[in-house]
Amino acid sequence: MTKTNQNVVPHLWFDKEAEEAAAFYTSLVPDSRITNTVTLHDTPSGDAHLVSFELWGQKFMAINAGPFFTFNPSVSFMVHFDPLQQKNAREKINEVWNKLSEGGTVLMPLDQYPFSEKYGWIQDKYGLSWQLILTNPENEERPAIMPSLMFVGDNCGNAERAMNFYLSVFQNSTQGQRARYPQGMEPDKEGTIMYSDFILENQWFAAMDSARDHNFHFNEAISFMVYCDTQEEINYYWDKLSAVPESEQCGWLKDKYGVSWQIVPREMEEMMGSNSTREQIVRVSKATLNMKKLDLAELQKAYRG
Repeated sequence: MTKTNQNVVPHLWFDKEAEEAAAFYTSLVPDSRITNTVTLHDTPSGDAHLVSFELWGQKFMAINAGPFFTFNPSVSFMVHFDPLQQKNAREKINEVWNKLSEGGTVLMPLDQYPFSEKYGWIQDKYGLSWQLILTNPENEERPAIMPSLMFVGDNCGNAERAMNFYLSVFQNSTQGQRARYPQGMEPDKEGTIMYSDFILENQWFAAMDSARDHNFHFNEAISFMVYCDTQEEINYYWDKLSAVPESEQCGWLKDKYGVSWQIVPREMEEMMGSNSTREQIVRVSKATLNMKKLDLAELQKAYRG
């Protein structure tokens, strides 16, 4: 898979298991590693541990920040096992499935389906959802891992609207596949999105509607960090995406479809990195806690002391 600069990074909220989960996930697939761990002292959740890691070369971030949000299948991660990219793709999908199954819950068994020779959907022991799929070599290439958004309940039927909205907001965006439910797939309504995918700033996403009876919705357990180079960029994404004023905090916002985003300066990676002192990290962390939309100049000032 070709690596590109990643401007959108999935962020996972755990109660206390971030380090353990990151170690588990990075053991599952190749080209995976933990890249940084930092402690944020005296946050509203106490001492919070922030873990940066890569899965199959894709950046993720995880945090221990208390039992406030719980993962659910409204956001899952599709993992493509491509026989053209991996000689042992068929064996690898079974191996990863078996590891994710330990203490997990099967949502769709690993089996043959009309759309794939081998596919399964599972919630792992931490509650995070994964869709494993053996890629059809004849299809267009997709990245090894991509987040998937499922629009359910009152949100069902919004997958296409949301996708078009995101494509309009993000400067570098591209539409991928778009497949609609045909007639006779009740309770899913004909014409709604059965599967679609798209690119926002080099990050692939998938989206679908589901009219089945689901008792969950998007929440802050999974958010997407958008890295910005300037205050102007931060302002732009904040103004375009934020739709729930009471959710605005520490660079976090919620859009009109309930998806959570974090609009952050790229410099935060360096400010919170292993080369920073504990005092610098504490100052930046405290400054962040006092902000809704992040102010890059103020964060730089706090970092310098």
